Amino acid sequence: MKIGIDIDDTTVNTVNPMIKYGKIFNEEVLKRPPVEFNFGEIKDRYYMNKLFGWTEETKFEFFNMYYKNVLEDCEPLPGASKVITQLKEDGDEIIFISARITTIKGCDARKITIDSFNKNGIPFDKVIIGAYDKLEYCLEHGIDVFVDDSLEVLQELSKHGIRCYLMTSQINSKLDTGDITRVHSWEEIYKDLKEVTYDTRLLEK
Repeated sequence: MKIGIDIDDTTVNTVNPMIKYGKIFNEEVLKRPPVEFNFGEIKDRYYMNKLFGWTEETKFEFFNMYYKNVLEDCEPLPGASKVITQLKEDGDEIIFISARITTIKGCDARKITIDSFNKNGIPFDKVIIGAYDKLEYCLEHGIDVFVDDSLEVLQELSKHGIRCYLMTSQINSKLDTGDITRVHSWEEIYKDLKEVTYDTRLLEK
């Protein structure tokens, strides 16, 4: 199988450093009062504006100051390295497709990403960042399965026959996923994928 995987809040925990540096920026740079967060009900991956009430312009002011710090502070989610390694050993092709920003001055997002994967033992066949239209890249690379924390992205991919898994995060935990399979761990993804593969092979006999 060709497995497409998002990075932020799917493979690594990005929300924690985002909020950590977001608070610093919001309170120390913008001089705004602390924010009460409404977790769990955000459908897409662009959650900083919703959490802090920022405009797009303000969000990119934040990214210009702290995006490099955020990416460097990301840690793998539990089980991510182990399960992705096992998928690779099983013969699956691993393609990371992420909307990580590539235009921040002084922040080589691709290098930071690959260095982090190598450091944490996360294997890959290809890493694509700056992928704002994930459907385009999934179709181009023949992706069979996609894992993401954005329900909005997965709903679009699912329309094109891609098997989708929504990785549960603080941001999406209360959303009704409809036909999209919600998972809470990488081990759960592996178990379901192997059961699906086994059942498919039986049907082909």
